[in-house]
This record gives sequence, C-alpha cells and structure tokens, in this order.
Amino acid sequence: MTQHRSRTRRTAIAAGAVALGLVALSACEKPSPKATVTVGSNSVSAEATCYDKGEKLSQKALTDCIGSKSGHKLTVHDGQRVRIGVDPEVAESGWAMVVNGQGTMSEASRDTYRSFDFDEVFAPQQSATGTSGVPRTAQIAIIEVDKSGQAKGVWQYTLDRA
Repeated sequence: MTQHRSRTRRTAIAAGAVALGLVALSACEKPSPKATVTVGSNSVSAEATCYDKGEKLSQKALTDCIGSKSGHKLTVHDGQRVRIGVDPEVAESGWAMVVNGQGTMSEASRDTYRSFDFDEVFAPQQSATGTSGVPRTAQIAIIEVDKSGQAKGVWQYTLDRA
C-alpha cells in the first residue's frame, strides 16, 4: 500500500511539473528577428525596435518608430565599410536601409548580408545655408518589408563618424 501511494504521489508531481512547463512555454513569445550592423571589428546585433509579430506596421507606427532616433551606437572611421546582416526570414520578406530619413536602396534586398561604402552612409548633405558637408552622425533604419512594400519591422542604429 505504501508503494502505491508513493508511486501515485510521484506521478502527480511529474504531471504537475509537465503542466507548469507547458504553461510557462505558452506564455513565451517568439523574439523578433535580429539585424546586425558591423563596422571594422565591432558589431551590434539587436531585435527590432518596432515589430508586431511579423504583421504590417501602420504608417503612424512606422513614422513614430523611425522618428524616435533611438538605436544602438557604433563608431565609423572615414573609409570604413558598414556591413548589415539580417535573419533569413527578414531576407526572405525583403528589407531596405534608410539613412537619416532618406532611402538609400533603389529596391528591397533579399540578401542576408549587404555591405555599404562609407560615402553611401555618410553622404554629403545640403545645410540650410546652402553649404554641404558630411554629417557627424547617421541614423540608420533597417526596414523589413513585405512583397507589397509595407513595413513589418524596424531596426535602428546610430553611427557616429570618428
């Protein structure tokens, strides 16, 4: 009789542990895909700043996200290349890079890795006084798009020119 109670108790404890494990797993959300920016030997990899489980972002959410000017920071020296890597699911959907609010790619990329020249990221900009100069900072947004061009996610980085 004692053996039967002991076995029943172990079975109940095991069943309870399995149930708690399943509840804990169901509460977890899949993290957003990552994007990585590499300059020289320094890399920053991050989940999306704005992401809604792969669903389309509203225009307001996209504008607010890009306008937030947040992002992980890296320093870029003159002449260095900026390398961007995205998760395969982002590449499959398509992505584009926007620098300081201006599109830099003519069409969405389906590559998991792209490299950009210093001049593509730090392009001279016209100031209000009519002079042009290379900006000290570049706000980069990597935007995942669907086949119709709607934004699904945004990753942000700040590149400071050394």
